[in-house]
Parts: sequence; structure tokens; C-alpha cells
Amino acid sequence: MPLCSSIHDWKSYIFMRSLLVLLLFGSTALCGSIIKTLPGFPGILPFKLETGYIKVESSEFFYYFVESQRNPSKDPIILHQLGGPGCSGLNGFFSQIGPLVFNSSTYEATLPSLQLASYSWTEISSVIFIDAPIGTGFSYSTNPEDYFLSSDTNTAWIVNKFMRKWLEDHLEFKENPFFVGGDSYGGLLAPIYVQEILEGNKMGQEPFINLKGYYVGSAHTDTDIEENSKIPYVYRMGLISDDLYERAKESCGGNYVNVDATNTNCLNDLAKIDQCTKHINEHHILRTYCEQFAVQSKKDNQIQARRSTEEMIWCEENIRGLAFENWANNKRVQDALQVRKGTSKKWHRCNIEDVSEGTYIYDVKSGIGYHKNLTNSSIEVLVYLGDHELVIPHISAEQWIKSLNLTVHNDWRPWYTADQVAGYTMTYKNFNYRLTYATVKGAGHSPTEYKRKECFGMIQRWMNNSPL
Repeated sequence: MPLCSSIHDWKSYIFMRSLLVLLLFGSTALCGSIIKTLPGFPGILPFKLETGYIKVESSEFFYYFVESQRNPSKDPIILHQLGGPGCSGLNGFFSQIGPLVFNSSTYEATLPSLQLASYSWTEISSVIFIDAPIGTGFSYSTNPEDYFLSSDTNTAWIVNKFMRKWLEDHLEFKENPFFVGGDSYGGLLAPIYVQEILEGNKMGQEPFINLKGYYVGSAHTDTDIEENSKIPYVYRMGLISDDLYERAKESCGGNYVNVDATNTNCLNDLAKIDQCTKHINEHHILRTYCEQFAVQSKKDNQIQARRSTEEMIWCEENIRGLAFENWANNKRVQDALQVRKGTSKKWHRCNIEDVSEGTYIYDVKSGIGYHKNLTNSSIEVLVYLGDHELVIPHISAEQWIKSLNLTVHNDWRPWYTADQVAGYTMTYKNFNYRLTYATVKGAGHSPTEYKRKECFGMIQRWMNNSPL
């Protein structure tokens, strides 16, 4: 199908769907629903779960709010932004820091069962999981143009409005400490959100948001730094030889991004490195390499589609992906979550095709400038990464943190969980600004998906202003 035809069909679909939801929900009031049971979980939920929509302009943003299981009137509130862009807040709810997980049974053609998660961050804080930008999860708009205006900065503007509207409806939480969190691509967005919120506070926007800090996990921050750091990282991890690394470093001059087409020595060395690493799982270099399980429909992918998926299905990432798809697309589930009928097409854990590879505008090329601006604020920052991920090598974060020109407050040292080394950490300061950097030993992209116990201890200490 020609590209122009695909775009036309997509725009036509958006227009017709937006017209329908405008007729059905044009005057919907702001409200949330308390969810007492969920399909797949036996009995009443032992925590308070609220779902709902917050309207910003003509867009309706779906959220999941889990109240702290400790002391909700005093405990911090976290806004947790997922990556993609286009990954649903439900991903963070089940896979990262939320109170439930899918169990380990087979997920095909059945409704996955749920069980309580260990080391949920909701044990010590209230958490809002948001479906943003528009087109993510169950969020939708009555204006078709909104789907073509989503961008990094526009999403930050929306999230600032979203949080103030949410607090208007939950005034009992307006004094609670508030933290913004971002995972993967959400880690690029988090400091943009924080800057937007701080500027809104200065302008007197109400209600005031009691912002105390932000964290970013396995955060995309600067593409050039991240891509350039991958070569030294795979060398450090023993995936390429000394000779190959030294040759590439010399032939490429330490720059492995946008290589001059005439530099054949560099290109040849990079091709050899690619041969050594192309079947390494970038999310966790020690885990099984696993092609993403997906139904292929285009003619040029028919051979791949016919290939047996037996071994792919049993890769951990793909099993979890099937669980998400089967659970969230179930009518009973959507009814239980109070999803408005007719407002979204098929739910995707990460709506990559329609959002990040479709209409999304990437208008922030590097997040370093935002991090730099915030060093003049009185806030706490946590930057953490798994030391076994290749998606965002931890050494790339170390490089951009150095560029902030902060004072080292506590030098490199191990941090512990249950008397075992959980990773390594450094802290930096600039007057009332403090940045804590941490690696999570043995974790991949993202650390909370691999090391829940360690990440729970890390976030608990950090939010308490205690050393890791």
C-alpha cells in the first residue's frame, strides 16, 4: 500500500473515531472510579485502585492511581511515565513498580491470572500511572488533530495540566511530597515535565504541586552519547576482542555515530563489531536473545510470519507481552477498569506503530539541557540504570552527568541490600540540588523489571533523603 494511502486511511480512521466519541462523551465530567475487583485476581483487591480520565483540552487521558498501602495521607505521590513513546501505564503497573503481576502460567488464548507483587512501590507511596501521550493505552481525543500534535514538549504541557486537574479532584493529597518518574523514553520526558511544573508553580498555577524531585530509570537522554558509549560498553563486557576494540577506536577516532562514508576502515570495524553483538539481547546481555513476537501482515514479512514461533513464544519478554495483550483487550477487564466503550481500537502494551513510529513529533533531541537547568533548583534527582543493559549503557549516563559540572558529594562506592552489593553509587551537589547516580547490579533495561527488591530499597532510601 502506498505511504500516502496509509496516512490517508489513518487520518480517516482518526476522524471517524473522534466524531463518534465526541457524540458519546462530549460532555463527560471529571471523575474517577474505585475498582474493587479485577478479572484474573481472586477476591477483593487488598489495595485502593482508582481509574479514570482527566480531560486536557479535547483529549482524555486515562490513568491508574494506586493509593499508598502505608500512610496515604503523608506518603509521597509518584507520577510514573513509561517509555516508547506510546507505552501504557499498565506496563509499569504490572511489570515494574505496581502491586500486581501476571503469574507464570501459559498465557495463550486464556485470561491471565494475577497475583500480588513483592516489593511494590505502592507499599510506601501512592503512584499514578498515566497513558500518555495521546493514543497510548486507553487515552483518546475528540479532536483528530490532537493525534498529529503530540510531541515531547506538548506532552509536558499536558502532564502539567493533567496533574493540577487531578489534584483539584483529590485535594486531600495536595500537601503530599510529589515526585515525577520516567522510565526509558519516559526518562527523557521526566525533566521536561519537572521544568513545566516548576514554571507553573512560579506562575501561580493552582493547585500548587509540592514537587520534591524526580527519578529516571534507564533513561534515554542523548542519542549520540548513548550510541557512542555502546562500543566501549561491549568491550568492557567482553563481547569484542582487545584488538577489534583498539582498531575501531583508532579508525573511527572514538566517534561511532554518523561515520563518514569514505572511512571504510571504521565502517568495516563497526561491521565486525555488529557481527559479534547482533544476537545479544540488548535489554539484558545475559538473557536469551529473543525476536519480538508479533503478527506480521505485510508481504515483505510473510516469510518471517510463516516461521515457527514456538521458540519465540517461550521467550520471557514475549510471554509477558502475550499476557498484556490478552488481559487488557478482554471485555470483562475493560468493563472492570471503567474504560469508555468505543474510544480506542485494539489496546497495545506499547502503541509503537501509531505513536512513536506514526504521528509523534520528537522535538527534544537531548535532555541534558533540561537536567542542567534544573541543577539550580532545590530538588532531589535519582538516575539509575542496569549494568547489564545495552539499550542505554550505564556509562552513557556517567558521561552526561559529568557534563552538568556538579560537585562530587560522595565518591563511587557500593550500595547494599540485605548485606549484599546491589550496585554502585555516587552523589553530586549544587547548593540545594542533589543528584544520586546508581547502577543496579545484574539488572537490564529497565532495572525495576529485573531487580524489584533492590530497586525498592533504592527508591525508599532516596525518597527518605537517606544515602543508598
